[in-house]
Amino acid sequence: MTEIATTRPPAPFPSAPGRRKGYEKRAVDAFLEKAREAFEADEPGALRSTEVRSAAFPLVRGGYAVGPVDAALGRVEDAFAARERDYALSRLGARAWVAETRDTAQVVLDRLARPRGERFERVGVLHYGYSVHEVDIVADRIARYLVAGDPITPEQVRSVAFRLQRGGYRETQVDAVLDAVIEVMLAVG
Repeated sequence: MTEIATTRPPAPFPSAPGRRKGYEKRAVDAFLEKAREAFEADEPGALRSTEVRSAAFPLVRGGYAVGPVDAALGRVEDAFAARERDYALSRLGARAWVAETRDTAQVVLDRLARPRGERFERVGVLHYGYSVHEVDIVADRIARYLVAGDPITPEQVRSVAFRLQRGGYRETQVDAVLDAVIEVMLAVG
Protein backbone atom coordinates (compact mmCIF):
# COMPACT_ATOMS: atom_id res chain seq x y z
CA MET A 1 0.00 0.00 0.00
CA THR A 2 1.36 3.38 -0.95
CA GLU A 3 1.12 6.21 1.52
CA ILE A 4 0.05 9.56 0.22
CA ALA A 5 2.19 12.30 1.56
CA THR A 6 0.07 15.06 2.95
CA THR A 7 1.72 18.37 3.23
CA ARG A 8 0.33 21.32 5.00
CA PRO A 9 0.20 24.52 3.08
CA PRO A 10 2.86 26.93 4.28
CA ALA A 11 1.82 29.25 7.08
CA PRO A 12 0.76 32.64 5.73
CA PHE A 13 2.95 34.43 8.29
CA PRO A 14 6.08 33.60 10.24
CA SER A 15 5.71 32.70 13.90
CA ALA A 16 6.87 35.13 16.56
CA PRO A 17 10.55 34.46 17.28
CA GLY A 18 11.75 32.70 20.42
CA ARG A 19 9.59 33.18 23.46
CA ARG A 20 7.94 36.31 22.15
CA LYS A 21 4.19 36.45 21.89
CA GLY A 22 2.40 36.83 18.60
CA TYR A 23 -1.14 37.02 17.30
CA GLU A 24 -3.22 33.90 17.86
CA LYS A 25 -3.07 32.03 14.57
CA ARG A 26 -6.67 30.79 14.48
CA ALA A 27 -8.04 34.27 15.18
CA VAL A 28 -5.93 35.83 12.41
CA ASP A 29 -6.76 33.06 9.94
CA ALA A 30 -10.50 33.34 10.71
CA PHE A 31 -10.48 37.13 10.30
CA LEU A 32 -8.56 37.00 7.03
CA GLU A 33 -10.93 34.32 5.70
CA LYS A 34 -13.89 36.54 6.63
CA ALA A 35 -12.19 39.47 4.87
CA ARG A 36 -11.49 37.38 1.76
CA GLU A 37 -15.12 36.21 1.59
CA ALA A 38 -16.42 39.75 2.06
CA PHE A 39 -14.11 41.10 -0.62
CA GLU A 40 -15.04 38.38 -3.09
CA ALA A 41 -18.76 38.86 -2.36
CA ASP A 42 -18.34 42.48 -3.50
CA GLU A 43 -21.25 43.67 -1.37
CA PRO A 44 -20.87 47.26 -0.14
CA GLY A 45 -20.62 47.33 3.62
CA ALA A 46 -20.07 43.56 4.09
CA LEU A 47 -16.82 44.48 5.83
CA ARG A 48 -15.56 48.03 6.08
CA SER A 49 -12.00 49.30 6.05
CA THR A 50 -12.55 50.70 9.55
CA GLU A 51 -13.36 47.18 10.79
CA VAL A 52 -10.11 45.91 9.30
CA ARG A 53 -8.21 48.76 10.97
CA SER A 54 -9.74 48.00 14.36
CA ALA A 55 -9.18 44.23 14.19
CA ALA A 56 -7.46 42.95 17.32
CA PHE A 57 -6.15 39.51 18.14
CA PRO A 58 -5.08 37.83 21.38
CA LEU A 59 -1.34 37.65 21.98
CA VAL A 60 -0.07 34.13 22.64
CA ARG A 61 3.23 32.26 22.61
CA GLY A 62 3.81 30.64 19.24
CA GLY A 63 1.46 33.05 17.47
CA TYR A 64 2.08 34.85 14.21
CA ALA A 65 4.72 37.60 14.25
CA VAL A 66 2.93 40.91 14.76
CA GLY A 67 4.75 42.98 12.09
CA PRO A 68 3.92 40.85 9.04
CA VAL A 69 0.27 40.46 10.12
CA ASP A 70 -0.11 44.20 10.68
CA ALA A 71 1.44 44.90 7.27
CA ALA A 72 -0.98 42.46 5.61
CA LEU A 73 -3.92 44.03 7.43
CA GLY A 74 -2.81 47.42 6.14
CA ARG A 75 -2.95 46.10 2.58
CA VAL A 76 -6.37 44.54 3.19
CA GLU A 77 -7.61 47.82 4.66
CA ASP A 78 -6.29 49.69 1.61
CA ALA A 79 -8.17 47.33 -0.72
CA PHE A 80 -11.46 47.76 1.15
CA ALA A 81 -10.96 51.54 1.33
CA ALA A 82 -10.39 51.72 -2.44
CA ARG A 83 -13.57 49.76 -3.02
CA GLU A 84 -15.49 52.00 -0.60
CA ARG A 85 -14.14 55.08 -2.40
CA ASP A 86 -15.20 53.70 -5.80
CA TYR A 87 -18.64 52.78 -4.48
CA ALA A 88 -19.13 56.19 -2.85
CA LEU A 89 -17.99 57.98 -6.00
CA SER A 90 -20.51 56.06 -8.09
CA ARG A 91 -23.28 56.57 -5.52
CA LEU A 92 -22.61 60.15 -4.41
CA GLY A 93 -20.62 61.57 -7.28
CA ALA A 94 -17.19 63.11 -7.12
CA ARG A 95 -18.30 66.47 -5.70
CA ALA A 96 -20.16 65.01 -2.75
CA TRP A 97 -17.36 62.54 -2.03
CA VAL A 98 -14.73 65.28 -2.08
CA ALA A 99 -16.91 67.50 0.12
CA GLU A 100 -17.40 64.71 2.65
CA THR A 101 -13.67 63.99 2.74
CA ARG A 102 -12.86 67.70 3.00
CA ASP A 103 -15.25 68.02 5.95
CA THR A 104 -13.54 65.17 7.79
CA ALA A 105 -10.11 66.66 7.07
CA GLN A 106 -11.29 70.05 8.36
CA VAL A 107 -12.54 68.54 11.63
CA VAL A 108 -9.14 66.89 12.12
CA LEU A 109 -7.29 70.07 11.21
CA ASP A 110 -9.40 72.12 13.65
CA ARG A 111 -8.44 69.71 16.42
CA LEU A 112 -4.77 69.83 15.51
CA ALA A 113 -4.76 73.63 15.30
CA ARG A 114 -5.27 73.83 19.07
CA PRO A 115 -2.21 74.85 21.11
CA ARG A 116 0.38 72.19 21.89
CA GLY A 117 -0.52 70.43 25.12
CA GLU A 118 -4.23 71.22 24.66
CA ARG A 119 -5.14 69.27 21.53
CA PHE A 120 -6.83 66.42 23.37
CA GLU A 121 -8.46 65.82 26.73
CA ARG A 122 -5.98 64.81 29.44
CA VAL A 123 -6.40 61.90 31.82
CA GLY A 124 -6.06 62.52 35.56
CA VAL A 125 -2.60 62.78 37.10
CA LEU A 126 -2.95 59.31 38.62
CA HIS A 127 -3.73 57.72 35.24
CA TYR A 128 -1.62 57.05 32.18
CA GLY A 129 -2.32 58.48 28.75
CA TYR A 130 -0.31 59.04 25.60
CA SER A 131 2.80 61.20 25.86
CA VAL A 132 1.67 64.76 25.20
CA HIS A 133 4.98 65.74 23.61
CA GLU A 134 5.07 62.74 21.26
CA VAL A 135 1.43 63.14 20.20
CA ASP A 136 1.99 66.84 19.51
CA ILE A 137 4.98 66.04 17.27
CA VAL A 138 2.88 63.59 15.23
CA ALA A 139 -0.06 66.02 15.21
CA ASP A 140 2.18 68.76 13.77
CA ARG A 141 3.34 66.42 11.01
CA ILE A 142 -0.24 65.41 10.16
CA ALA A 143 -1.31 69.06 10.10
CA ARG A 144 1.49 69.82 7.62
CA TYR A 145 0.25 66.93 5.48
CA LEU A 146 -3.32 68.26 5.51
CA VAL A 147 -2.38 71.89 4.90
CA ALA A 148 0.65 71.71 2.63
CA GLY A 149 0.73 68.15 1.38
CA ASP A 150 3.93 67.21 3.23
CA PRO A 151 4.62 63.53 2.60
CA ILE A 152 3.26 60.97 5.04
CA THR A 153 1.79 57.56 4.31
CA PRO A 154 -1.16 55.72 5.84
CA GLU A 155 1.28 53.04 6.99
CA GLN A 156 3.28 55.64 8.94
CA VAL A 157 0.11 56.82 10.67
CA ARG A 158 -1.04 53.24 11.34
CA SER A 159 2.26 52.29 12.92
CA VAL A 160 2.72 55.29 15.19
CA ALA A 161 3.17 54.34 18.85
CA PHE A 162 3.34 56.64 21.84
CA ARG A 163 4.89 56.15 25.24
CA LEU A 164 2.60 56.52 28.22
CA GLN A 165 2.82 59.28 30.80
CA ARG A 166 0.82 60.23 33.85
CA GLY A 167 -1.69 62.91 32.97
CA GLY A 168 -1.17 62.32 29.24
CA TYR A 169 -3.63 62.67 26.41
CA ARG A 170 -6.71 60.44 26.48
CA GLU A 171 -5.87 57.49 24.22
CA THR A 172 -9.34 57.05 22.71
CA GLN A 173 -9.43 60.63 21.45
CA VAL A 174 -5.98 60.44 19.88
CA ASP A 175 -6.78 57.08 18.29
CA ALA A 176 -10.06 58.42 16.86
CA VAL A 177 -8.24 61.32 15.19
CA LEU A 178 -5.56 58.99 13.79
CA ASP A 179 -8.34 56.77 12.39
CA ALA A 180 -9.96 59.82 10.77
CA VAL A 181 -6.62 60.83 9.24
CA ILE A 182 -6.22 57.38 7.74
CA GLU A 183 -9.76 57.56 6.34
CA VAL A 184 -8.95 60.89 4.69
CA MET A 185 -5.67 59.56 3.29
CA LEU A 186 -7.34 56.47 1.87
CA ALA A 187 -10.26 58.50 0.51
CA VAL A 188 -8.00 60.70 -1.58
CA GLY A 189 -6.01 57.66 -2.68
